[in-house]
Amino acid sequence: MIDHITLHVSDYEKSKEFFLAALAPLGYTVFKEHPGVVGLKSGGRPDFWLAGDGAGKPMHVAFSSLDRKTVDEFYAVALKAGGRDNGAPGIREQYHPDYYAAFVLDLNGNNIEAVCRKPE
Repeated sequence: MIDHITLHVSDYEKSKEFFLAALAPLGYTVFKEHPGVVGLKSGGRPDFWLAGDGAGKPMHVAFSSLDRKTVDEFYAVALKAGGRDNGAPGIREQYHPDYYAAFVLDLNGNNIEAVCRKPE
Protein backbone atom coordinates (compact mmCIF):
# COMPACT_ATOMS: atom_id res chain seq x y z
CA MET A 1 0.00 0.00 0.00
CA ILE A 2 1.24 3.50 -0.75
CA ASP A 3 1.78 5.55 2.40
CA HIS A 4 2.35 8.93 0.73
CA ILE A 5 3.59 10.66 -2.43
CA THR A 6 5.35 14.01 -2.92
CA LEU A 7 5.18 15.95 -6.19
CA HIS A 8 7.74 18.68 -6.81
CA VAL A 9 6.14 21.69 -8.50
CA SER A 10 7.46 24.89 -10.06
CA ASP A 11 4.59 27.19 -9.00
CA TYR A 12 3.66 26.22 -5.46
CA GLU A 13 0.64 28.52 -4.98
CA LYS A 14 -0.96 27.73 -8.34
CA SER A 15 -0.34 24.02 -7.90
CA LYS A 16 -1.80 24.07 -4.39
CA GLU A 17 -4.88 25.91 -5.68
CA PHE A 18 -5.24 23.44 -8.56
CA PHE A 19 -4.96 20.31 -6.42
CA LEU A 20 -7.23 21.65 -3.69
CA ALA A 21 -9.92 22.27 -6.32
CA ALA A 22 -9.34 19.08 -8.30
CA LEU A 23 -9.19 16.81 -5.25
CA ALA A 24 -12.04 18.44 -3.30
CA PRO A 25 -14.61 16.02 -4.78
CA LEU A 26 -12.46 13.21 -3.40
CA GLY A 27 -12.56 14.73 0.08
CA TYR A 28 -9.01 16.14 0.16
CA THR A 29 -8.26 19.09 2.45
CA VAL A 30 -5.12 20.72 3.84
CA PHE A 31 -3.77 18.78 6.79
CA LYS A 32 -0.47 20.58 7.38
CA GLU A 33 1.40 23.36 5.64
CA HIS A 34 4.94 24.66 6.01
CA PRO A 35 6.56 27.33 3.81
CA GLY A 36 6.53 25.84 0.32
CA VAL A 37 5.19 22.44 1.38
CA VAL A 38 1.63 21.27 1.93
CA GLY A 39 0.21 17.91 2.95
CA LEU A 40 -3.30 17.03 1.77
CA LYS A 41 -5.48 14.30 3.20
CA SER A 42 -8.78 12.61 2.60
CA GLY A 43 -8.55 10.42 5.68
CA GLY A 44 -6.65 10.50 8.94
CA ARG A 45 -3.22 11.70 7.80
CA PRO A 46 -1.72 13.35 4.73
CA ASP A 47 -0.93 11.04 1.84
CA PHE A 48 -0.40 13.60 -0.94
CA TRP A 49 2.26 16.30 -0.60
CA LEU A 50 3.30 19.20 -2.81
CA ALA A 51 6.76 20.74 -2.54
CA GLY A 52 7.41 24.05 -4.27
CA ASP A 53 11.07 23.38 -4.96
CA GLY A 54 10.79 22.99 -8.72
CA ALA A 55 9.16 20.70 -11.24
CA GLY A 56 11.24 17.98 -12.80
CA LYS A 57 12.78 16.81 -9.55
CA PRO A 58 12.51 13.11 -8.76
CA MET A 59 9.27 11.89 -7.24
CA HIS A 60 9.03 10.60 -3.68
CA VAL A 61 6.90 7.51 -3.06
CA ALA A 62 6.58 5.87 0.35
CA PHE A 63 5.18 2.38 0.83
CA SER A 64 3.63 1.23 4.11
CA SER A 65 5.31 -1.64 5.91
CA LEU A 66 3.68 -3.83 8.54
CA ASP A 67 6.82 -3.97 10.67
CA ARG A 68 10.37 -2.69 11.00
CA LYS A 69 11.92 -5.97 9.89
CA THR A 70 10.22 -5.57 6.51
CA VAL A 71 11.63 -2.03 6.19
CA ASP A 72 15.09 -3.51 6.76
CA GLU A 73 14.43 -6.21 4.14
CA PHE A 74 13.17 -3.63 1.63
CA TYR A 75 16.37 -1.63 2.03
CA ALA A 76 18.70 -4.62 1.62
CA VAL A 77 16.86 -6.06 -1.39
CA ALA A 78 16.49 -2.66 -3.10
CA LEU A 79 20.24 -2.02 -2.81
CA LYS A 80 21.01 -5.48 -4.14
CA ALA A 81 18.66 -4.84 -7.09
CA GLY A 82 20.63 -1.75 -8.09
CA GLY A 83 19.15 1.01 -5.94
CA ARG A 84 21.35 3.57 -4.21
CA ASP A 85 21.29 4.40 -0.52
CA ASN A 86 19.36 7.54 0.38
CA GLY A 87 18.89 6.84 4.09
CA ALA A 88 19.52 3.60 5.98
CA PRO A 89 16.74 2.07 8.11
CA GLY A 90 16.09 3.95 11.31
CA ILE A 91 13.82 6.18 13.35
CA ARG A 92 12.99 9.58 11.85
CA GLU A 93 11.79 11.48 14.93
CA GLN A 94 11.41 14.69 12.92
CA TYR A 95 8.33 13.07 11.33
CA HIS A 96 6.95 11.08 14.28
CA PRO A 97 8.46 9.31 17.32
CA ASP A 98 7.69 5.86 15.84
CA TYR A 99 8.46 6.69 12.19
CA TYR A 100 10.86 3.91 11.12
CA ALA A 101 11.91 4.21 7.50
CA ALA A 102 14.52 3.50 4.86
CA PHE A 103 15.13 5.42 1.63
CA VAL A 104 16.57 4.20 -1.67
CA LEU A 105 17.03 6.00 -4.97
CA ASP A 106 15.66 3.84 -7.77
CA LEU A 107 17.30 3.42 -11.18
CA ASN A 108 15.80 6.75 -12.33
CA GLY A 109 16.71 8.73 -9.22
CA ASN A 110 13.26 8.63 -7.60
CA ASN A 111 13.26 8.54 -3.80
CA ILE A 112 11.56 5.29 -2.74
CA GLU A 113 10.76 4.78 0.93
CA ALA A 114 9.44 1.97 3.09
CA VAL A 115 7.93 3.14 6.38
CA CYS A 116 6.51 1.53 9.50
CA ARG A 117 4.68 3.88 11.86
CA LYS A 118 4.17 1.36 14.65
CA PRO A 119 6.17 1.31 17.88
CA GLU A 120 8.67 -1.52 18.13
